[in-house]
Amino acid sequence: MTNIESPATKRIALVAHDNMKREMLEWATEHKDELKRHTLIATGSTGKLIADSTGLTLERMRSGPLGGDQQIGARISDGGIDVLLFFWDPLEPQPHDPDIRALLRIAVVWNIPVACNRASADFILSSPLIGATYQRRVPKY
Repeated sequence: MTNIESPATKRIALVAHDNMKREMLEWATEHKDELKRHTLIATGSTGKLIADSTGLTLERMRSGPLGGDQQIGARISDGGIDVLLFFWDPLEPQPHDPDIRALLRIAVVWNIPVACNRASADFILSSPLIGATYQRRVPKY
């Protein structure tokens, strides 16, 4: 095993399926003051919606179906994302499901916290570790 340090200012990825974008926006608006202390990265349309509605600064990747999920996954594997907030719709089939599964798999492989709904996102953002450095343990690949 090896340790990878997550800095006190976390790099947080925000991803939401179409049916979950409103919930992600409500959550981001509610937690705007905490989120602005961190570096935010989002897929295209989710990032635009959050930036336009909250004024938060985000780095925007492509839209999920156009490769944004894969761009986020690449950032995770390069050590450039510390937390993944991915509000996905469990009741709606997604045409780019293989990309979604790959993103979740990469997050688990690299041992980063993942929130798939509002409650888990609340727990992550309220953790004392969100504002502290943290040593993630990952296998040596």
